[in-house]
Amino acid sequence: MTTTLAETPPADEIRFERRGAVALLTLNRPQALNSFTRSMHRAFQQALAEVEADRTMRALVLTGAGRGFCAGLDLSELDFTPGPEQMERANPGPVIDECFNPSARALMNLRVPTVAAVNGVAAGAGVSLALTCDLTIAAPHASFVQAFSKIGLIPDAGGSWLTVERLGLARAMGLALLGDKLSAQQAKDWGLIWDVADDPLAAALALAERLAAMPTRALVATRHLLRGALQRSFEQQLEVERDLQSALGRTHDYVEGVTAFLQKRAPQFRGE
Repeated sequence: MTTTLAETPPADEIRFERRGAVALLTLNRPQALNSFTRSMHRAFQQALAEVEADRTMRALVLTGAGRGFCAGLDLSELDFTPGPEQMERANPGPVIDECFNPSARALMNLRVPTVAAVNGVAAGAGVSLALTCDLTIAAPHASFVQAFSKIGLIPDAGGSWLTVERLGLARAMGLALLGDKLSAQQAKDWGLIWDVADDPLAAALALAERLAAMPTRALVATRHLLRGALQRSFEQQLEVERDLQSALGRTHDYVEGVTAFLQKRAPQFRGE
């Protein structure tokens, strides 16, 4: 049975459901390719805060309603009306600082593993949100577009970091400067995403259910370890590995995992 976890704004811009130990968060402005408004960001962050607080939640799936995943910022949130101070009124900096950056940080640092189900086009900051998830699965017809250069801007919401991290400088530069579409299959072949599936939501939910049964703290510690690997020296990475192993060695799931292995039975992890 699916139960609602959080109240959404009157426009129902976010759907947030619980499916067992998996939270399903759906961006729900299909008429606008799920582009973000300020109120949508508030609901998005509220949903993530509930997952953060509810220890029975063990994984999260992020997807979009309709034919697209997310087209980034809804430009109607900015004021382009001709007249005095137009550039200040149309400046995207404040909405990035107040909305997109907090949303990206909350998703990146969520205490459970995250999976994006990209059901259609992901453009602009929509690409960034998909890549902020730990694993990304896309429909065969889905595409990824860093469209910022076409409107005189640069990749944001972490996109400039995430694409370089996953693709290397040459491919990230080409996508950012040219603004060309990258197909789902090419994104998989290049290592931008984890997989392509005919039904990305079903595949993402199955993957999330698998992750939800695993040792949650170890999974998130692995995320932290791998995300920062290229920013550390080998010696620094050894020290981080040591510290994380020491911390995880004091958890229920570590003791349960080793005990189950020795007893030749399936472990019963609690995410603790």
